[in-house]
Amino acid sequence: MSIFQTNYDVIVVGGGHAGSEAAASAANLGAKTLLITMSLQNIAQMSCNPAMGGIAKGQIVREIDALGGYSGIITDNTAIQFKMLNKSKGPAMWSPRAQSDRMRFAEAWRWQLENIPNLDMYQDSVNGLLFDNDVVVGVKTTLGLKIYSKTVIITAGTFLNGLIHIGEKTFGGGRAGERASVGITEDLVKMGFESGRMKTGTPPRVDARSLDFSKMIEQPGDENPQKFSFLDTTKPLIKQKSCYMTYTSNEVHNLLREGFDRSPMFNGRIQSIGPRYCPSIEDKIDRFASKERHQMFIEPEGWFTNEIYVNGFSTSLPEDIQAKALRQVAGFENVKFYRFGYAIEYDYFPPTQLKYSLETKLIKNLFFAGQINGTTGYEEAAAQGLIAGINAARKTQEKDAFILNRDEAYIGVLIDDLITKGTEEPYRMFTSRAEYRTLLRQDNADIRLTEKSYKIGLASEKRLKRVEEKLQKTENFISFLKKTSIKPEEVNSILESKNSALVKQSMKMYKLATRPQLNFEDVKKFPSVKEFIEVNKMDDEIVEQTEVQVKYAGYINKELSNVRKTQRLENVKIPLNFNYTKVASISTEAKQKLTKIQPETIAQASRISGVSPSDISILLIHLGV
Repeated sequence: MSIFQTNYDVIVVGGGHAGSEAAASAANLGAKTLLITMSLQNIAQMSCNPAMGGIAKGQIVREIDALGGYSGIITDNTAIQFKMLNKSKGPAMWSPRAQSDRMRFAEAWRWQLENIPNLDMYQDSVNGLLFDNDVVVGVKTTLGLKIYSKTVIITAGTFLNGLIHIGEKTFGGGRAGERASVGITEDLVKMGFESGRMKTGTPPRVDARSLDFSKMIEQPGDENPQKFSFLDTTKPLIKQKSCYMTYTSNEVHNLLREGFDRSPMFNGRIQSIGPRYCPSIEDKIDRFASKERHQMFIEPEGWFTNEIYVNGFSTSLPEDIQAKALRQVAGFENVKFYRFGYAIEYDYFPPTQLKYSLETKLIKNLFFAGQINGTTGYEEAAAQGLIAGINAARKTQEKDAFILNRDEAYIGVLIDDLITKGTEEPYRMFTSRAEYRTLLRQDNADIRLTEKSYKIGLASEKRLKRVEEKLQKTENFISFLKKTSIKPEEVNSILESKNSALVKQSMKMYKLATRPQLNFEDVKKFPSVKEFIEVNKMDDEIVEQTEVQVKYAGYINKELSNVRKTQRLENVKIPLNFNYTKVASISTEAKQKLTKIQPETIAQASRISGVSPSDISILLIHLGV
């Protein structure tokens, strides 16, 4: 008899960002859920930099929030700085980013999870899985316990056979000070899964009291900071902590090169691939040898700690080389270390082995989320965890999988990329990966996704009504601008100050609002607009949404037209276990790729590397479309 009182609907293995969102979403959908983690003190630990969001990643956090996840709310509750990146570009590129208080972030997640009904938490290490033929039925722990469940979600992060490297030193671990997880990979490989190795790294943490910030460039937060969550759970920051920027130099680079022969990256001890877009400092100076300096961002770890994260100086070089080189950086002459940087290698499973629900193809009821799928970043992990948690719960309730398309969310782009293209290096989201990025903006994530979440029972009715009110007010504002004219004497002084052509007769305000020289701060100065905003209680969020829809209507409509054109292929289903070998005219490479990935629709098949347009045309004919 199990010492646990009940069998579970969902067991989540791992308490990082993916595991936390997975456990929360499954439990909130009514599934009896157990979260197993090695350390309850390190729930949703920020293993790398103390920040959420950034280019494309901020859009993902907004989407998680719109779907009823917690990453945005907890970031808002623990933020020490907020910035909207890329404001000089179009709104498709605007990306929110927040520095968090690392300790408070983990604490807030722990508190949040402990207060979710249907969710139990247990501290132990899972060292194996229980199977009944091709169905997972539970997990085994290092204490020898067998815990049974209808579904299992693996969110092991960097812990699967994790190996830490600092110079010539190598030791097992999933994170500094924490042991690796052994046994899960071995069980999965025995069941026929393909596995691989990936690498990531982290920079030194140093004492702020030993730095000279007067030699650095201050990087303050926004003057009028926003927040991530669309809900009124928190208020925007009033007080913020600054980050700082400094640079490496040729002298620093030369000192680092002295340790290359002792670097695990260059002497062959590390053979796995690291993240291309977040390389170590030794990788940067090797690949970009002609560059005389590299930026370093000095990020505080919280309100009440002296610990500093040295962003841009990720390294696995020996500690003496790290110290010698870092002390040649401006402001770091007397630096004291809390801990040195290190690299970590870990197991992952190529994500082409998954369905779009994140359930594995080989084993029923087994789901993967996060770095086990080859991704890097808290945001990518949290998004996968949310989707895996939703779908594990729905599987136990005999409901269809919840799947987002590429035109609906960055989360849809992320999962589609992983499953149709796979990845041989840590996958990171960028706005350039999304062909419909004008539609997938951070400002409209709630409009895109809240109703979908409400229909599956995750987003609350209060949240849905808030979105409906936002939509209605935005439509009313646009309608007002289209119907209402403004006289020359009311607007020409504003136009003149903006070097925009003056008007000689009354003109509809919508047409004026589309002028590139004017922003909505100018439009708000129109007497009738000012009155309309005050009477109808239009907040900044409504004004911003209206401005985007007015200014970028042409781009938005063009992308909507493109979506409609490709929608036909998204709706053409491919039969389960379709035999591609019987389609004689398809290329051999396409047959192999299609058989391995088993796409669910023609559109998905068309995005697989190695499948040509002619292969798709032949498939359509074969399917009688």
